[in-house]
Amino acid sequence: MKFLTFLLASLCVLYDNAAAADTPQRPNILVVLADDLGYGDMQCNNPQRGKIPTPNMDRLATEGMRFTDGHSSSGVCSPSRYALLTGRYHWRTRLQSGIVGVFGDPLIAPDRLTIAGLAKQHGYRTACVGKWHLGRDWGIPEDKRALFHVGRTLIAASDEHRAAWRELFSKPIAGGPTTRGFDEYFGTDVPNWPPYCFIENDRTVSIPSELLPVELLKNHLASLQGPALKDWKLELILPTLGDRACEFIARQATAKQPFLLYMPLTAPHTPLAVADEWKGKSSLGMTYPDFVMETDAIVGRVLDALKKNGVADNTLVFFTSDNGCAPYIGAKEMEAKGHFPSGPLRGYKADVWEGGHRVPYVVRWPGVVKPGSVCRQLVHQTDIMATLADVLGAKLPDNAGEDSFSLLPLLRGGCEPVRAHAVSCAARGVAGLRQGPWKLIFERDPQAKTDARLYNLDDDLSETKNLAAEKPEQVAGMKALMERLIAEGRSTPGAAQKNDVEVKIHKGGVVVPGKKPAQRAKGRKAAAAK
Repeated sequence: MKFLTFLLASLCVLYDNAAAADTPQRPNILVVLADDLGYGDMQCNNPQRGKIPTPNMDRLATEGMRFTDGHSSSGVCSPSRYALLTGRYHWRTRLQSGIVGVFGDPLIAPDRLTIAGLAKQHGYRTACVGKWHLGRDWGIPEDKRALFHVGRTLIAASDEHRAAWRELFSKPIAGGPTTRGFDEYFGTDVPNWPPYCFIENDRTVSIPSELLPVELLKNHLASLQGPALKDWKLELILPTLGDRACEFIARQATAKQPFLLYMPLTAPHTPLAVADEWKGKSSLGMTYPDFVMETDAIVGRVLDALKKNGVADNTLVFFTSDNGCAPYIGAKEMEAKGHFPSGPLRGYKADVWEGGHRVPYVVRWPGVVKPGSVCRQLVHQTDIMATLADVLGAKLPDNAGEDSFSLLPLLRGGCEPVRAHAVSCAARGVAGLRQGPWKLIFERDPQAKTDARLYNLDDDLSETKNLAAEKPEQVAGMKALMERLIAEGRSTPGAAQKNDVEVKIHKGGVVVPGKKPAQRAKGRKAAAAK
């Protein structure tokens, strides 16, 4: 048995060394981030209980490597986006729970290296097309905030509203994607929040002059009333993003300049505004499955654009989702009809359970990644940063990508783990720590009377049996590991770094100062619904 283990390890090393010599240099890079797409919504992840056709996502898996144990940093979007772009866990920042709020401040520090900034250092043209939701320096005076975030009560905008909007949106908006490594940006900051308009680079495309109609605040469409363009059409957002992504690919192919395109889709997150051609297309008779199919079609359009413009064979593609499927869009109803958006996993969006943060995760790289391969190693979205550095032959400084491990050995066919542990959190700030098959949730279990919950995911993927009482040494060891990951400010080798704030995610969740438990519960429910 020892000989077989040694032989297998030797073969892995030999394969990795041979593949390294054939790795193409300076590929184009495409990162597609779906929004609220559950692990089981991608049909190839869930062939028995997935009832939504996703031919283009499945095509990526057929042509690349599908990871079955890939994770986002959180069960909600802003923290996961931060971690993907920076290679650093979100909980090292001020955002240890919840999401960036309406017209919120930037979460990524101005001097923080992102995957876009890294690519720019190597001569790449970088673009972000889609949903940002990482904050900006909006410049809204405190005494005028109510004119921008107006709730759901007003029918029409007043002259005071329009004057304030005209004053703000006629100026550049600082602190956005073009100040965080991207040469260009086009998208909606948050599609279900104001402002209801596209933003290009640092300016709104036209100036909002109306309040979003009240009827668009129903049926899982927009969440908040606020400044909108006249006749703003929610169902045009996703197709327009597809158009702009395809235009960027064509332009860069003509220019023969390598590019990094980060495409954070607005779907299938709310607004569930499905284009006419996709309404009623699924067999489930619900809006969300139709929207998943439309999302899949947009992914297909972008992949086709790579091929049409002759750059598909030299483009490294990542496809993943920021968190699991939102339960409030009809998850239980879909399950009753045979579709399980979390597949075999427990929980949904916002949860620390696997269904909250184990997500679709596929990498395609012709000539490097073996088509149709499946990797069961633990990986994380933070790993994209170190992977790109490895691909580009760059060494990350100590203050960048502190929680990022390169996937390149796995992409080349290696079979050794690239990371020994990973952290993913609930929206409410409860940490879940993985170490091999073990998962420790830093939250009390009243039924088992343990101060944490321990699961062996190899034996219990659905997280049904808390083993904390039976395995006190495992619990103690993982608690010590978590303390070290926090104290050192990093989980990768290198000089210790400082967290931005005191970290509390391993203390049963992050308590919002000044709020009573009932208020915190209400706030968590509202955050999950967004």
